[in-house]
Amino acid sequence: MSTTADHTHHIKIRSTQLEMPTRQNFPAGDDYDHKLKVAEAELERIQGQKDELARKKQELEELTARKRTFLSQQSELFEKFTSAVTLINRELEEARQEAEDLEQCRACFAAHLDKIQKLNPESWNRDNLAERLERSNMIIDIAVDEYDQAAAHFEGRRCGSIFGGREATRKRAKARVSEAGEFRKNLQNGLAFNLPVCVLGGLALVIYLLK
Repeated sequence: MSTTADHTHHIKIRSTQLEMPTRQNFPAGDDYDHKLKVAEAELERIQGQKDELARKKQELEELTARKRTFLSQQSELFEKFTSAVTLINRELEEARQEAEDLEQCRACFAAHLDKIQKLNPESWNRDNLAERLERSNMIIDIAVDEYDQAAAHFEGRRCGSIFGGREATRKRAKARVSEAGEFRKNLQNGLAFNLPVCVLGGLALVIYLLK
């Protein structure tokens, strides 16, 4: 009797021990799901970090490209403005120098103009006509020479057209010389033609006064 009781009690203990692992299977499944969710969350976090790094990398590349463009434009504009300022300074200096030269030329021409305006052959006496013509021609020749020098000095500049070119000045000078020579020739011919008449007239006057 005691043997049977012990055996039955032993079976009940084994049955209880077999049921315990069955109840413990549920917490094991929940833990797996929890770990899976944690892993998925970690993957999402890593993916987010990866996306964030990719976004920052793209932004950095765009900023770098914009910086290169800016530096290129800055360098190009710096060269353009440096060249422009240098050329403008050169032009201003040349313009100032040209203005000073023009002012001196204007004063010189004004003096020649005043001398030329005072030349009035109609008021000259026959006695000093040759001398006055010689002096006047010297004044004209000096004026022509200085005009030619001014035209040569300003040739090729902005104000070079004021003088009409050196060739035009030479033609005008030759024309004046030709006119002066023609005038002298006519004067000499006139004196040669009228000299006998003047001499005879003078002798007739002297004879008349002596009577």
